[in-house]
Amino acid sequence: IKYHQLTRLSLTRQHALSWARAPAACLNFNCMLILLPVCRNLLSFLRGTIQCCSRTAARQLDRNLTFHKLVAYMIAFHTAVHIGAHLFNFEFFMDAQLDRNSSLLPFILSEIGTGDNASFLNPIRTNETSPTIVMFTTIAGLTGVVITLALILIITSSMEVIRRSYFEVFWYTHHLFVIFFIGLVFHGFGRIVRGQTAASLKTNRPDVCADQFEDWGNNGSECAVPEFAGNPPMTWKWVVGPMILYVCERLVRLYRSHQKVVITKVVMHPSKTLELQMKRKGFHMEVGQYVFIQCPSVSRLEWHPFTLTSAPEEDYFSAHIRIVGDWTQALYEACGGDKTEPQEAWKLPKLAIDGPFGTASEDVFRYEVVMLVGAGIGVTPFASILKSVWYKRIQNNQDVFTKKIYFYWLCPETQAFEWFADLLQSLEGQMAEKGVTDFLSYNIYLTRWKETEAAHFRVHHEAENDPITGLKQKTLYGKPNWDNEFTHIASKHPGTKVGVFLCGPPQLGKSLEKQSLSHTEGDVKFIFNKENF
Repeated sequence: IKYHQLTRLSLTRQHALSWARAPAACLNFNCMLILLPVCRNLLSFLRGTIQCCSRTAARQLDRNLTFHKLVAYMIAFHTAVHIGAHLFNFEFFMDAQLDRNSSLLPFILSEIGTGDNASFLNPIRTNETSPTIVMFTTIAGLTGVVITLALILIITSSMEVIRRSYFEVFWYTHHLFVIFFIGLVFHGFGRIVRGQTAASLKTNRPDVCADQFEDWGNNGSECAVPEFAGNPPMTWKWVVGPMILYVCERLVRLYRSHQKVVITKVVMHPSKTLELQMKRKGFHMEVGQYVFIQCPSVSRLEWHPFTLTSAPEEDYFSAHIRIVGDWTQALYEACGGDKTEPQEAWKLPKLAIDGPFGTASEDVFRYEVVMLVGAGIGVTPFASILKSVWYKRIQNNQDVFTKKIYFYWLCPETQAFEWFADLLQSLEGQMAEKGVTDFLSYNIYLTRWKETEAAHFRVHHEAENDPITGLKQKTLYGKPNWDNEFTHIASKHPGTKVGVFLCGPPQLGKSLEKQSLSHTEGDVKFIFNKENF
């Protein structure tokens, strides 16, 4: 056993140091990981690289934000344990200075280095101070307070209720991570945690000299007075790599943000959904991908993710933006959404685009049978997929691996159907004309309408097409019976891998994932994929 371990245990009377050092090591490891899931360009590169080798591994990269949150929870937990242990440590350090009894090992250890103040062990050098003063006058204490406050603000502002209602608060406080990492790197530079030097271990062996502390340094004693030195800082070795990667990530984003983006068309949909059609030199996309949009006239710091609703075959890229917050409302007004007359092109705001970035929906054409489930505005990634299907299979007569698509759209109210119904009507008409109506099966649900409430509406609107969507396929009311849907699909496609793709709320995701697992039996396999950004 090393001497500094024995002496430290004697000094603190408890194992508090171990409780501080172990979480510190875990903090180093977790702080190394926390930045990697938010390096979007790195993840896109990895996803494209490993896609050909392992589709399962590629799907795990789509859970980057879930991993980011789990690592953050571990950082918060280990920080709490680390702080609690050091509070006990400093209390014991103070007690060792106050209890000035030369027959006690803690006092003898506290007196070491009093003259030269170099080889000391106890960071509290006098009994005329307090742990609070030491906390605010040392590098470790000051940086510890700063990074703890930054961590508290980051975590509390990341709660879902704040993130959804006050996104700007979440966005700005999250950038306190810069202060957190600077404080973290310098936290160990004060070398407040100390251990016996290698040279001193030769003249004062802990296993021999621990019980002879009263004779240390006396003539005839085999035990010299031990010397101690601060442990070198280690945190920077853990985080410097991820920090460099993240700086490179930000440089790539900065370069992209200065590429010119031209808004070619603005469409104001009745359901207060803004459609932006844009062009940028060298922009290439795949189905289901998303971009981050910045509008400098609204905010120079805020970037918001939006799924691309255009198809790769089109000569522009588009996004449908639902107006639900301050930033989207400001963008809506900047594009002339609150005006009755059309906005002149030169008055449209400048935009910056970062992306595109890959999602699970990129894999949709790798499955022979596909289930697409969208909830509300969550239908946007499937707009790109259905458009691409139209271009590939209907317009260009290309043969695609996917032979059947089951599309489910769940909406609470009728207003959400307005912008997407035109695309479905076009697809429905084109498929009927080409004789491929069996390729796409779609079901639209009004989840807040019950069948009894809709009966009166249907009586007064008896027509060939649905009165709400204008489609030949009638709108359904209530929520789908997913067990029946999965059973039906399994019976229709034996011996097939069915890709299940969702863009919607977490509760729906849990339900579909459970159904995918329970219906994966025999020769039918359901593989669940969820949009996660």
